[in-house]
Amino acid sequence: MLNIIWALFFISGFIAALLQSVIFGNPAIWTEIVNQLFSTATSAFQLALNLTGMLCFWLGILKIAEQSGMTNILAKALRPLIKIIMPEIPANSPALGSIVMNMAANILGLDNAATPMGLKAMTQLQEINPHKQQASNAQIMFIVINSSAITVLPVSILMYRHLEGATNPAAVFIPILMATTCSTIAGFLAVACTQKIRIFTRVFMAYFVGIIAVIGGICAYFYSLDTATRLDYSEKMGNALILGIIALFIGYGAIKKLNVYETFISGAKEGFQIAIQIIPYMVAMLTAIAVVRYSGVLDGIVWCFEKIVSLCGINSDFIPALPTALMKPLSGNGARGMMIETMRTYGADSFPAFVSSVIQGSTETTFYVIALYFGAVKISKTRSALPCALFADFIGIVAAIALSYLFYNKEAL
Repeated sequence: MLNIIWALFFISGFIAALLQSVIFGNPAIWTEIVNQLFSTATSAFQLALNLTGMLCFWLGILKIAEQSGMTNILAKALRPLIKIIMPEIPANSPALGSIVMNMAANILGLDNAATPMGLKAMTQLQEINPHKQQASNAQIMFIVINSSAITVLPVSILMYRHLEGATNPAAVFIPILMATTCSTIAGFLAVACTQKIRIFTRVFMAYFVGIIAVIGGICAYFYSLDTATRLDYSEKMGNALILGIIALFIGYGAIKKLNVYETFISGAKEGFQIAIQIIPYMVAMLTAIAVVRYSGVLDGIVWCFEKIVSLCGINSDFIPALPTALMKPLSGNGARGMMIETMRTYGADSFPAFVSSVIQGSTETTFYVIALYFGAVKISKTRSALPCALFADFIGIVAAIALSYLFYNKEAL
């Protein structure tokens, strides 16, 4: 599947450039695409190198958590749930702790911690994977949950809205949380159906209701705060959690009389090796995305959507936010740029900007996540991972648009 899509990106980009050159009289498109292609290849390499420091740091911290027994303590809390949704993982596997850590970091919006922990989890899952070139059921479930992860604190989106002059930057907080929840549930159910996982059990429903209750409680608490306080709390809580997690792991390791420094170095070395392994996969995926983006393929898709919506008589106010929706599964930086561009073009308090912000927080960068995580363990056959993740993206984007119509209130901004 990934092989076909990767080839399709280049072929569709070439056809779009050919149409622009021959029909629309824009021969300069060839130079622009090739320049962006080479530039992106360099950027992909630099991105992997920039990720090296963060990988080394967080995998060093995670190694301390593993050696001290902290991850086992955390894993026990979710072990019954993971046993249901990823039954092939042994009860004593260190992957359980890394999965829990990754999920917690994603939920809290701690992206710089979630990625290294996720890569560590994928490496550990690969150790118990009997078919090394093919994604296991557990790896597929983990990837799909990651690519549609619930984010409770969308700090970066709120900050961008604040910087662009939105009257109420945190107005998107609740719809983002609801949209990303829809995306995660859709992705999980897609994988559960594909793998025929029995989820209608008392244990699973207890966890499900408990997670929804926690998310609802967080929603209610933040919704009760005024705009300025909500934005301030979101930023400070994220930073406090990062430092708190670091201090907790190192402190617990020291109490257990672990040589925390040497353990950290050991984990950091693993991070360096992973960073080197992902470079070819990053270059392959990001260059293909660059061709699609700069050839005009995305613009053509938006134009087609606009015509179809108009013919169906559907309200088309959300159309200007579609570039963000189309870019989100492909490139996080690209989607962020589209979101900011929408704010600057239509105004930070406009409906298109509101929709674009909710879409930005509703899903993850699917192709980047798949290339990064599967590339780290050299898996070429991703099986149902990509279709299920893209289905989750689709549901998340549809939910984001619908919730924006429900929550947007110009008078309240």
